[in-house]
Amino acid sequence: MKFTAEQIATILEGEVDGNPKIEVSKLSKIEEGEIGSLTFLSNPKYTSYIYSTNASITIVDKGFTPEEQLNTTLIRVENAYKAFSKLLEYYNMVKLNKTGIEKPVFKSENAKLGKNIYLGAFSYIGDDVMIGDNVKIFPGVYIGDNVVIGDNVIVFAGAKIYSETNIGNNCIIHSGVILGADGFGFAPSDNGEYNKVPQTGNVIIEDSVDIGAGTTIDRATLGSTIIKKGVKLDNQIQIAHNVEIGENTVIAAQTGIAGSTKIGKNCMIGGQVGIAGHLNIGNNVKIQAQSGIGRNVKDNETLQGSPALNYGDYNKSYVHFKNFPKIIDRINNIEKKNGNE
Repeated sequence: MKFTAEQIATILEGEVDGNPKIEVSKLSKIEEGEIGSLTFLSNPKYTSYIYSTNASITIVDKGFTPEEQLNTTLIRVENAYKAFSKLLEYYNMVKLNKTGIEKPVFKSENAKLGKNIYLGAFSYIGDDVMIGDNVKIFPGVYIGDNVVIGDNVIVFAGAKIYSETNIGNNCIIHSGVILGADGFGFAPSDNGEYNKVPQTGNVIIEDSVDIGAGTTIDRATLGSTIIKKGVKLDNQIQIAHNVEIGENTVIAAQTGIAGSTKIGKNCMIGGQVGIAGHLNIGNNVKIQAQSGIGRNVKDNETLQGSPALNYGDYNKSYVHFKNFPKIIDRINNIEKKNGNE
């Protein structure tokens, strides 16, 4: 796809300073700009690159005044960073604007599809599935029986959505995601063997949830595992049965949350955090990367460590921890001195 500076300026409500007919077909960093690419300048640290970049078009703030000759056409906007973000969103929308049903596809006769649907090749749509408008199902996606998917949802290639899963509007589900697999439920028997506990619940994904590649969310034993509105999940996260995650909480990669834990809204959880089961994590909680949470957490706490401590206490304790060898030497010297007296 090619766009002229004039077309881009119209999208961004900006002004062209240079050749309005020059075309671009790709995006680039300003320091790596090539002919035919578009870039932007918002951070003053990168200003020097605008004089050497080969990018055909550069988005800049309206107040930018060049001090040397430029080889790039400028598009002047109110805020270059926001304008470039808007352009990325528009570019993605155009790039992903697929419609129609490719072949081969399996679709159950009683599955109901909304308007403007895209079904990629080798996708599978089970019995009594309901899919809303403007949904894009990329190749190799499995959608089990009785799944409900809202409007404007994107499911990328290879995702697996087990039966009874309910997905809201405006969600993005990346490749390799598995929604609704059995929770890890086994009961020990008298002879030491473990018997599987049937997992009869489902998974509910509310509106505007993003789920990163390779993330797994298990169905509930009874009831529902619930991911609430606006939650953003990174890649390779494990969410166990009957977990609830509150609105607008964000969780980084490789975090694991054990069964029946409830996490509040507006929390920020770093990478590789482990959270034990049957806990209550409050609202606005911040958990630093690689922390281990084994207790209930009140609203507005910030935690670090394993087992996790209050963030301030952890930092104070760590000062002493890293000085332990010196502290021990001092204690030994005092004991020797006292012993000699």
